[in-house]
Amino acid sequence: MSDEDTATFPDDTLAAALARHGIELPEERIELLGRYCRTLWNWNEKLNLTRHTDYERFVSRDVVDSLALAEQLAQGERVLDVGTGGGVPGVVLAIIRPDLKVTLCDSVAKKAKAVREIVESLDLRVPVIHAPAQEHLPHARYDTLVLRAVARLRKILTWLAPCWDRFDRLLLVKGPAWSDERGEARHHGLMHDLQLRKLKSYPMPGTDSESVVLEIRRESGES
Repeated sequence: MSDEDTATFPDDTLAAALARHGIELPEERIELLGRYCRTLWNWNEKLNLTRHTDYERFVSRDVVDSLALAEQLAQGERVLDVGTGGGVPGVVLAIIRPDLKVTLCDSVAKKAKAVREIVESLDLRVPVIHAPAQEHLPHARYDTLVLRAVARLRKILTWLAPCWDRFDRLLLVKGPAWSDERGEARHHGLMHDLQLRKLKSYPMPGTDSESVVLEIRRESGES
């Protein structure tokens, strides 16, 4: 389904969009996701936080990606959403997986302020950090860092190289160019002592391509 196809759902609801994609969630989770959508879209009129400003795109892109990450997270994990922007995937993870201990991080002050106000309006206990992840990590410890639409793998691994003792693994949502990004990172020596696995692949809406969830750990298993 392409972005243009959303015009065929002029009176759409979040529940209907979830049903079209075969996603079942408890009613209270759907209600909270709906509140998040509406609050995010209101903020988006003042600050560019998302391009997914209808229920179809929110579900097919943001919820689907967040659920793909959630499948890989154990009960009660400490999760840092790096470069959260408007709160995806971190806020969505906190809503659909309330067992997780989610923290949001963004280096852009306006975005950090906006998402902090969003989570407060939803009564979510989700800390928001205004700092680059590599500056925050020396002061905290996480099981998993999640990243989506932040930067190419080469940049991500360069930023986080000094911080591997502060987290166990990275989970990244990437598009079909992920193998090229892996090759670029290897060429620059950034995959040394790191192990990359593709944990999941699934269709990318509106294209013939796939999204993937990648896991990167240190080969030694040290943390």
